[in-house]
Amino acid sequence: MRKVKQINFSIVINAPIELVWQRMFDDTGFRIWTAAFCEGSYYEGKWQQGEPMRFLSPSGDGMVATIAELDPLKFVSIKHLGYVVGGKDDLNSEQVSSWAPAFENYYFRAVPDGTEVKIEQEIDPSYEQFMSDKWPKALQRLKTLVENPA
Repeated sequence: MRKVKQINFSIVINAPIELVWQRMFDDTGFRIWTAAFCEGSYYEGKWQQGEPMRFLSPSGDGMVATIAELDPLKFVSIKHLGYVVGGKDDLNSEQVSSWAPAFENYYFRAVPDGTEVKIEQEIDPSYEQFMSDKWPKALQRLKTLVENPA
């Protein structure tokens, strides 16, 4: 039985959508803002619809996903499919089937002060406190990265 909870976050960044998008998804920028979740985290894959992605910690463990939908400068939907453990994808264990698939959606919208970034994420309820603590920090890191790149 799939159990997920949806959590939502947003931030306004004083910059055009193109710059926010670029800093959020390029390799260097991604490593900076996602360090709020796990220092040294990175991704393998391409930000293109239908492409497989791996979101990994320095140990190589993490999440396996696919880009479910991509509308450049407007929307990205990541479909999380399972875990990466010891270099192997776990798509079928009881632990994974309790929550997968789960979507993580990013919305980008021009507002008078720049760009609003909205996050909608489905999570295993046991991660709610962790994610509720880390997302605001990650979005603040992204805002700082875009507004004050030095």
